[in-house]
Formats: sequence, structure tokens, C-alpha cells
Amino acid sequence: VLRIVLKGAFLVALVVGCYTHYDKIVQNEYFGYPQEWFPSVSATTGDRYPARASFQILIALAAGPRFTLVYLWYICTTVSTHTCSKRLGKMLLSVGIIRTIACGGWVFITSTDDHSIHDIAMVIYLLCTLPWQIGVLCTSPNNAVTLKKRKILSTLFFGTLPPMIYYFLRHKVHRIPGAYTIYALFEWSLIFYDVAFDAITAFDFERFELKITHRDKIGVEEKDIA
Repeated sequence: VLRIVLKGAFLVALVVGCYTHYDKIVQNEYFGYPQEWFPSVSATTGDRYPARASFQILIALAAGPRFTLVYLWYICTTVSTHTCSKRLGKMLLSVGIIRTIACGGWVFITSTDDHSIHDIAMVIYLLCTLPWQIGVLCTSPNNAVTLKKRKILSTLFFGTLPPMIYYFLRHKVHRIPGAYTIYALFEWSLIFYDVAFDAITAFDFERFELKITHRDKIGVEEKDIA
């Protein structure tokens, strides 16, 4: 569900943004169409109505499932599979919560609203992604398929950062036409690698059962409510 909502939010914003304000969202401070022909994530999701509104509504729906995923991973690895200690689990839980809040920072405070806060939130998000993905890899249950997929996606995610930064500098410092479009393509790929990495958790949760019970006043009888 989380993967569908997150991918849907970005894809809907991209389609709506390109349909309604294509020329404006591919325009940057130096160049526009046809030198630049693909919009950045920030321009697509934060600059123009109705793309911004549709994106923020859908991304808000993903907040609950994302916090739930972070907490369930803590429960799964520390209580169920015992693949990490309580201390490590709490550290990873804290990183996951900070990362999710930082995601909300750059999603709901766009570069148009406040460029500095938007960039700071984005940097915090990226910095937290490193310990989050490494932590998840180290605490994953012994499942060869999910481990392989996570390693591939994590490698793609961090392998994308150097060329993305390179083309951003080509745009910002050297003002090369078309460089921002290539940067934007790398930026979009990061989003989908990140979403796919977290979506793999569904395979680990297949055998994970969470039960909520109701206990009476004297603590003898339990009735399952879920």
C-alpha cells in the first residue's frame, strides 16, 4: 500500500504538472524549453497548482503507513526475528523517524516557499538514508531474495548521488544548457529506488504476525480484537 501511494503521488504530480504547466516547470533560473525538457522533483511537486495540491494530499496519506513501517521494523527485528539488539533497534527507529519527518520538511516546504529550509530538510533526509539503509541491511531477516534486492537498490541509490551532484554543479556553476534536465532524471530515479527499497519490507512481514488483545480486569481471560 505504501509503495502504491508514494509512487502514485509522484507520478500523478508529474503527469498533472506536465499537462498543465510544462513550460513553467522545466524552466530554471538559466534555461527553459527546449534546452531543458524534463522537470525536477521540486518543480513538479511544489511549484504549481494543481500538481502541488494533488501531490501533497497523496503524500499525506502515506505518512501514517510510513511511520508504521518504521515502528513495525523495530518490533520485527528486536522482538520477532531478534536480528538486532534493543539498543541498535532504538537507534534505527530514531533514524527512521527523523528521516520521515525530514521527508515531510522538503515535501511540504517547497523551494518556492523557503529555499533554505527545503534544502536543509533534503540534506537531512539524504544523510539519514545512509544509516537507515545500512541498518535495514544489517538487521534484515535471513532471506536471500530480499537481501539481494536491497543491496541492488541501495547500490543504485548511492551510486546515483555522484553523477547527480556532478550535473547539478554543471548547471549551477558552469551554467551548461541541459545539465539540469540530466540532474532531474537522476533525482527522479532516487525517489523510485528509495520507495522500492522500503517496499521490500513487505516480503519480510509476510510471516510477521502482530496481535492486539484485550485483557479483562483480573488478567485471566484474553479476547482477541485483531
